[in-house]
Amino acid sequence: MSEPCSWPGDDPLYQAYHDTEWGVPETDGRRLFEMLCLEGFQAGLSWITILRKRENFRKAFAGFDPQVLAGWGPEKVEELLQDAGIIRHRGKIDATLGNARAWTVIEDETGFSRYIWSFVGGEPVQNAHTSMADIPGQTKVSQAMSKDLKSRGFRFCGPTTVYAFMQAAGLVNDHLTGCPRHGVLAAQRVGTGVSPR
Repeated sequence: MSEPCSWPGDDPLYQAYHDTEWGVPETDGRRLFEMLCLEGFQAGLSWITILRKRENFRKAFAGFDPQVLAGWGPEKVEELLQDAGIIRHRGKIDATLGNARAWTVIEDETGFSRYIWSFVGGEPVQNAHTSMADIPGQTKVSQAMSKDLKSRGFRFCGPTTVYAFMQAAGLVNDHLTGCPRHGVLAAQRVGTGVSPR
């Protein structure tokens, strides 16, 4: 028998995130950039920590507009390191600005959303896990995406971070089959028009 997703616990913010955001297919390139960056900031921390600071992150990083962030330099990094509302990690902050520059190149070439969704052939992978123990920390697809992102200049995007991003952005449906959200999301189709890689 399948169990429901238990990871949100009894935290209302976490529950709302699970019920309305996590696993919903995202196709907006800027939003995907934000999600990938926040997963990078999460590395070594709990996601609820990032979730509680998400609005602060959005304010500090200009709404995660890659076109804006791509023009920021060392002075802005020093300024962000003084912002107590975010995770003050020099490497992650610097990586976010570098990732923005890498994003603009991909966006100009193929579109960032099209690039990301091409790794799953344009439609969410529908998994059928019955317990949390069944869900992998990374997959061959997240390894391939991580490797390709790094080759294009992205940082803080290892295969585990990338898989968490894929789960959050709905590239994979990892709600447990006992969770009501699994069926709801399984019934959706993205229709990105992206051909399989």
